Amino acid sequence: MVMTVSNPASAADPIVGRASVVDGDTIDIGTVRVRFHGIDAPESWQRCKDVGGRDYRCGSEAASALDAWLAKSRPTRCEFVNWNRERMVGKCFRADGASVASWLVKNGYALDWPRYSKGAYASEQAAAKQARAGVWQGDFTVPWEARQARRSR
Repeated sequence: MVMTVSNPASAADPIVGRASVVDGDTIDIGTVRVRFHGIDAPESWQRCKDVGGRDYRCGSEAASALDAWLAKSRPTRCEFVNWNRERMVGKCFRADGASVASWLVKNGYALDWPRYSKGAYASEQAAAKQARAGVWQGDFTVPWEARQARRSR
């Protein structure tokens, strides 16, 4: 059964709909906020350094790239993993079956978050790092450390 309502009736029911990008690792489908399982993207306020050492808004770039990529194959389907702070954590896929998390990590817009993924996206991350894709082109702070540093200020 495919749900297109605001909340899945049960953890077994995926939600399907047009994704509205919140940031590089979070979307809204209808009234359901979905955080992608096992990855972490730079925050919208986060800055990274490009290959030339210049600052750029890597979090905003990740969100924009995600929005453009999702628009090429709609709708988006998310499968429930768990709940986190009143938002669903899920594994999401475009209409063509492509994994959103894998694409984000492979293109350097997000990082494998081993704490949650258990290394599920390690090979995609290694490929992105080798290709110097996205954040791997220059210097950056991993998102979970950037958030911690900002909270500590």
